[in-house]
Amino acid sequence: EAQLVSRKTIELMTADHLPPGTQYGPGLFPVFGGLAPSPVTGYGFGLGFAVRTHAGRSPVPGSVGDYFWAGAYGTYFWVDPKEELYAVLMLQGPSDRLQYRYALRQLTYQALV
Repeated sequence: EAQLVSRKTIELMTADHLPPGTQYGPGLFPVFGGLAPSPVTGYGFGLGFAVRTHAGRSPVPGSVGDYFWAGAYGTYFWVDPKEELYAVLMLQGPSDRLQYRYALRQLTYQALV
């Protein structure tokens, strides 16, 4: 077993680094939907990740402190330290892929109950 990154580095990377009042462009919500890293959806932005900062604002289940990012054509990952889980979605699709990201999270958290 090897440790690649220290606990302190992960804490720094997954902390919200956006100052209050940060303005977002009009293209954010069409691309990310409810997973947009915005205070409206309960997310901030760390060093390379969207980080959940508030409960009850996002349309997808999760815990405060979970973090994620999505790539081109549908790739997606998220980590929920509170629930001790992570998921990686390797999807290639040319159009709307948000539904698969939502479904992955919904089904995963439903399985925890």
